[in-house]
Amino acid sequence: MIGVDAEGRVDGDHTGVVVAPTEGAFDSEQHFLLGLWDGAAVFARAVPSAGVGLRALIDELSEDQLQLAFAAVGLIGWHQRAGFCPACGTASRVILGGLARRCPSCDIEDYPRSDAAVIMAVTDADDRLLLARQAAWPPGRYSVLAGFAEVGESLEQTVHREVAEEVGVELETPTYLGSQPWPFPRSLMVAFAARAVSPELRPSPTEIEDAHWVTRAELREQLAAGALSLPMAASIARRMIEAWLADELNPQRVG
Repeated sequence: MIGVDAEGRVDGDHTGVVVAPTEGAFDSEQHFLLGLWDGAAVFARAVPSAGVGLRALIDELSEDQLQLAFAAVGLIGWHQRAGFCPACGTASRVILGGLARRCPSCDIEDYPRSDAAVIMAVTDADDRLLLARQAAWPPGRYSVLAGFAEVGESLEQTVHREVAEEVGVELETPTYLGSQPWPFPRSLMVAFAARAVSPELRPSPTEIEDAHWVTRAELREQLAAGALSLPMAASIARRMIEAWLADELNPQRVG
């Protein structure tokens, strides 16, 4: 069992997530099935207080632990917000091992939701990469652009809109690179590569503190000097940047 508290912290330490034996009898309202790991069923359960925030652990986790932790945090967070029927307000009951809830009054079933978001590696005609930062990020942290899809948009339309809104750049046709679940709070990050029509940047003053183009040599120099830091290693944003650095910005490297 993996314990998750209301703040999205998980039971774990600097070595990773702790998977502990489940105590007591199975309770369908508290034990939510994540899947099988080494042939044993693994459940998530809400606890009053867990050990550490998932963001602090994320780069220490194996791929298997990362998937379990993402699913546990996302599932517990959804149950904490979805305890009542969205149609009539009646308290709903857990079904399907925790993967859904059903209203006992109107029989409506409710399922966990993932919010679609795009993340873009934008390059110019000289194959420079666009990096940007938000004011709320740690000092020196830069990443590629990202944003949520709006109602009625395709993911490709979201790529064009977000880049236009954030830095005023028009793009050629974006191409798919890969995807990653991201439980902060419940996103599915879908990665694209796109070429800018023009390198002129007009950063939005309400969203972007700084944006600039970098060559591979410039980025390596800034990283070596500690003048710039990148997103956490387990993120698809980091994989995209490292793939571009290796001149391998393709689905095989990123996805």
